Amino acid sequence: MPHGLDHVVHAARDLDAAADFYVRAGFAVGARNRHPWGTHNRIVQLTNCYIEILEVAEPEKILPHRPRLFSFGAFSRDFLARREGFSMLLLNSRDAATDARAFEAAGIGAFEVFDFAREGKRADGRTVKLAFSLAFAAEPHSPDLGFAACQHHFPENFWNPSFQNHPNAAQRIAGVVMIANDPASHRGFLEAYSGVKPVRTEGGVAARTENGVIDILNPSAARDLLGFPVEAGGAGIMLNALRFAVADPSRTEALHRQNGLAVRRHGEKLVLPPKEAFGATLIFEAAKES
Repeated sequence: MPHGLDHVVHAARDLDAAADFYVRAGFAVGARNRHPWGTHNRIVQLTNCYIEILEVAEPEKILPHRPRLFSFGAFSRDFLARREGFSMLLLNSRDAATDARAFEAAGIGAFEVFDFAREGKRADGRTVKLAFSLAFAAEPHSPDLGFAACQHHFPENFWNPSFQNHPNAAQRIAGVVMIANDPASHRGFLEAYSGVKPVRTEGGVAARTENGVIDILNPSAARDLLGFPVEAGGAGIMLNALRFAVADPSRTEALHRQNGLAVRRHGEKLVLPPKEAFGATLIFEAAKES
């Protein structure tokens, strides 16, 4: 079944420092949450998708990878041993068990569904139950990038308009930008993972999902988009950037400069480069009128 964007993991070695960056970039950032497998996170919620800022805070709790078990903690630890930045892409799921079977049949995953729950807090301080099921996938040439589909069992307790009001006027995540030396070679994986038939673009391929665009660009096309050189990692895919639709880019730029961020103008886009953004790239563009 087709999937849209659900969330992106931004792995950082210092969770609070990375959260402070997002605050200075004009986002509302949630409180610290703790996972029993050793990772902690803080959430930036948009209307359609969210960012999970994540650190490995308790490495002694991490479980190792085992056959048919994807260890979220071990993957995050190993990613952070190499770099910071966007480590995982998770699409939305209506039924994680069905997605896990589909991923296995397509040859892009052989993992058991991972179920977990935690408490969350509403804006008024009320405690609510949150529960998720993850169906993991794997792109064989991209061991440094995780993929999954995420089913929310209590979405009414998670998605909250009061958490989606950002000083930078960001409304939604319009898409994600991945980089590969040969984007076309990942077209089959992208289709099996997203459930959407990719189309060819200038310098890459794209899956235009019901909830955001997934672009895979070659380094040359990515440079044209971002305004600075980027490199792919071998034969695999790297998740390089998020595209944010904002109501007023001029307001966004003024806030960034006021907060001391070295935001760049590139055509009609604003770009916060990896040096500013803990190994990631954030792109801000004018929201299109519906």
